[in-house]
Amino acid sequence: MTSNNNRTQGGKAFGILKAQQEMRLEEVNKEFLSDEKYYDIEDIEEKLESCKSKFMDFDLNDQGEIDMMGLKMMMEKVGVPKTHLEVKKMIAEVTGGNSESICYRDFIKMLLGKRSSILKIIMMFEGKANETPLKPAGPPPRRDISSLP
Repeated sequence: MTSNNNRTQGGKAFGILKAQQEMRLEEVNKEFLSDEKYYDIEDIEEKLESCKSKFMDFDLNDQGEIDMMGLKMMMEKVGVPKTHLEVKKMIAEVTGGNSESICYRDFIKMLLGKRSSILKIIMMFEGKANETPLKPAGPPPRRDISSLP
């Protein structure tokens, strides 16, 4: 009976951590919404909401940072697996070499900023890939023997 209670407590604690993390990220989003540098970005509210959702998926320890393992998992999920060295280079590119993990502010600046980075390009393509179906729907077209190579 106590093991079931422990699982419930763990689930509640996880929910509380996620809610607190979402509130912290929402505060950062508000900062970007009020920053003049980002006024000209089209659909900024939707983009910030998408950033928050993606960030929360890969902030594995709920500390407000995506570390090497989180970024590695992100790249695998979007179908672009990277080695540890490549992931380390991507983090250095986003943070300017100042950190071994990507904080939420750096993540947003990377995705909304003018400067291109490998991670930004991958995230943009991942978003576009989710918008269109990758395979044609329905059964394949009928073919006869004369059309075969």
